[in-house]
Amino acid sequence: MPNLNSPDDNSNRTSLRDPVSLNVGGEIYTTTLDTLTRCRDSMLGAMFSGQIPALRDNGGNVFIDRDGKVFRYILNYLRSSSLDLPDGFSELALLRREADFFQIRPLLEEICRYEASVPLSLRGGPLGAMIVVNVDSKVRVLHFNLRHGPENYELRTCSVRAFTVDLFCTWRAFLALLCERFSYRTPQGLANPRPCNPSQNRLKLEWVPRPDELPQDQYDKQSYRGLTVSNPELAQSDDITNMHWNPSDIKDMQEFVEELLKVSLAEGFKVDLVTPDPAEILNCTSLRLVKG
Repeated sequence: MPNLNSPDDNSNRTSLRDPVSLNVGGEIYTTTLDTLTRCRDSMLGAMFSGQIPALRDNGGNVFIDRDGKVFRYILNYLRSSSLDLPDGFSELALLRREADFFQIRPLLEEICRYEASVPLSLRGGPLGAMIVVNVDSKVRVLHFNLRHGPENYELRTCSVRAFTVDLFCTWRAFLALLCERFSYRTPQGLANPRPCNPSQNRLKLEWVPRPDELPQDQYDKQSYRGLTVSNPELAQSDDITNMHWNPSDIKDMQEFVEELLKVSLAEGFKVDLVTPDPAEILNCTSLRLVKG
């Protein structure tokens, strides 16, 4: 049991000497003060530099009432400044939560970079997960007035193609990945799509690429929006939250299907059914993929 009678600050400073023995949620670790205070502005840094009194258990170990299973990875990071996780590591959410509790910001940033680089399939996912995609496009004729000057307008006509994708996926984490990867281009900037209903696994995408003959102001007036895709490999920067670096526009349905295949195949899905012609997958009207 931990001893809740904490010593005062002065005795706390003198009692903490190398090596330091820790009891973290029942797991015993031995390390050094230099490792524990590597991030001075963290909770561990404050605790082991004497700013926060340390509790001890009956065995004399410094007691920390947190999950002890992933604490070893926190210590390893503080010791080496490197996030060294085993293949197939499945406790990333727990590790992120503990790093957030201890306020170790460099570790949180490293976890974000790690998450962006690891496919969902390697973080765990349901075998047999299914994606069903139905695509459609329609050509619309748009009439608009092109202003040349005061009271000088010219009636113009152009064709626009509207694209619609109805997507159902049994794996909600993959659906969330698609919502991060694709974005709408709007006058206010990039905006991520959202599932049709929080309780459903459906996503509907609708976009209209702007033809060259349609001025931007007329395009915006029709409330049209484009669709872009961002590549996470290209999104690495000093700002780890910048996942839309240099997005590319999706100009037709073939480009969308190609990007969808890139994402889904990388996550362990396999093509199960293509309609109407399996040999022309980029020109499909319906597509089904199953996670192997």
